[in-house]
This record gives sequence, structure tokens and C-alpha cells, in this order.
Amino acid sequence: MLRRILADAGWSQERLAQELGVPFVTVNRWINEKARPRQGNIEAIRRLYLSISGGGALDEEALRELEREALTCRLDVDELIGNDELLRRFTLYSTYHTDAIEGSTMTLADVEKILDDRDKVLANKTAREQLEARNHRSALYFLLDELHDKGEDFVWTVDLILNIHLRLMNSIISNAGQLRRHGVMILGSKAVLAEVDEISDKLEELAWKLNVWSGDLSDWYRGDLFDWMAQTHAGFEQIHPFSDGNGRVGRLILDAQALKEGLLPPLVMKERKKAYYKFLERAQREGDYRPLREFLIESIVTTKDVLEL
Repeated sequence: MLRRILADAGWSQERLAQELGVPFVTVNRWINEKARPRQGNIEAIRRLYLSISGGGALDEEALRELEREALTCRLDVDELIGNDELLRRFTLYSTYHTDAIEGSTMTLADVEKILDDRDKVLANKTAREQLEARNHRSALYFLLDELHDKGEDFVWTVDLILNIHLRLMNSIISNAGQLRRHGVMILGSKAVLAEVDEISDKLEELAWKLNVWSGDLSDWYRGDLFDWMAQTHAGFEQIHPFSDGNGRVGRLILDAQALKEGLLPPLVMKERKKAYYKFLERAQREGDYRPLREFLIESIVTTKDVLEL
């Protein structure tokens, strides 16, 4: 189980020891089977494994408590834009994790250097990885400005989504800001993605669904704010409208959805990539949004913890 945690989370043994609250030498001895964890440690290891792998679920009482906590994690776009240090930290963690989920090898420190100095070039990282980090910030700031400038008049449109993608993938792929014109598959997923000739209509419908939430119910939707976020996120990712960058665009949309409702954006951590993909596919294939909904609630609370708010 310890080796699975290291592999799935991409952690070093030192980081695993920190997460478990034990010395490095102890974890090293467990992994090399020179010692066995005590019962309390075994339970902590199990909980950590389930969190990373997506193998567990909260009971109803614990989930309600987590929902209540998430709803206290308040932040609107004006507060975020008006607080330079908070904006810098949120941008750093958001950029680092969303790119790492997609395979970037940049460390948190690498991303910080790239974002703090526009002329900085890291010799040990690819040009693409460094451009991805800067582009993510550009796309995020574009979306924050749209939310701030338009206020209550902010609406989701296909053009807005295309503009997010244009900024995110500018100079990385040749068709940035354009819908894909070929079939694609998600490696390791059995979810059926939209056919090329369906993308435009499905994206129009998705934009309409993104505009539905105002605290009211609609003909297509029965649920709360977190259900709506889970359903629209799974829907966007299943449309998969672009040749590349779909995951990052989808997570930026989640950021904006939360901020528009005055909540902290859900920080999808790279360590929980396996669980995230598992819950996303379950929503897309089975129509079961509960695990993804729970994951997003947890991710909002994670943002609070990471930003130390």
C-alpha cells in the first residue's frame, strides 16, 4: 500500500513521512519490510491510500459536515483580485497542480520562479512546460477580469470558452482557440467522447447549463451548487472540445463557477489525480455524480488549507 501511495501521488519517501507524521527512517523501514507499522499507523496509511486512490467515500453525516465547511469557504472575485498576495499564492498553486496533473515535471519552486520573473528560463525544464505555466496564469487572469468587469452580467458563451483555450494553449499548439476536427480518446478511460460533428452543438448546450445556476432549479437539473459543478464539469470533459488542454480549461471553468457564487475555487491536487480521474469517468459512464461532487467539496476545503485562510 505504501508503494502504491508513492506511485499514485508522485511523492518521495520524505513527503510520505511528513503526511503520516512519522520520521523518514520509519517509512523507509516499512517500505523495505524491515519493520511493520503499528495499528494506528496502518489506519492512517489506509485513509491516505483511499483518499489518493478514490477508494473510499464519506458517510452521510461526515459529508454534510464537509458541505457545511465548504460553504463557509467564502471568496469572491473582487476580494481575490484586490489582494495581491492571495492572488499570487492562488495562481501559483492552481498553476502548479493543474499542469502537474497533465504531466508537467515542474516543481512548485520551478513554477514560482517562472511566474515571478517573465524573463526566467529554466535550463532543466522544457520550453513547453515553462510556457504552460505562464499561459495558465494568462488564461486565469483573463477569466478573473471577465468575472470582475461584467459582474452580474457575466455569462458563459462558446466564444468565452474558446478565448480561455486560446490563452491557455497559445504558441503551444497550432489550433489554440479552435474546436478539434478529429476524433480523440482519453488514455486509460472508457468514457465515450463527443463526435466531431457534435462538438459545437454540445458546447452550446454546455454553455447554457453553465448559466443555469442562480439558486433556482431548471428542467434539466435537480440538485445543489455542488451537483451543478460536478455535472457541468463531467459534461465539459466528455465533450472534450479541443485537441489538447481540455482538463485545464475545465478546471478553470470550475474556478470561475465557484468564485461567481462567492466560494473558494476547488484546488484539484496532483496527488489525487487518480481519484479525480476515477470519479470523473464514473460520472461520465454511469451518471453517478456523487463521488465527483464529494471530491469537489473536499477540494474547496483543500484550497482553504493550502492558502492558510
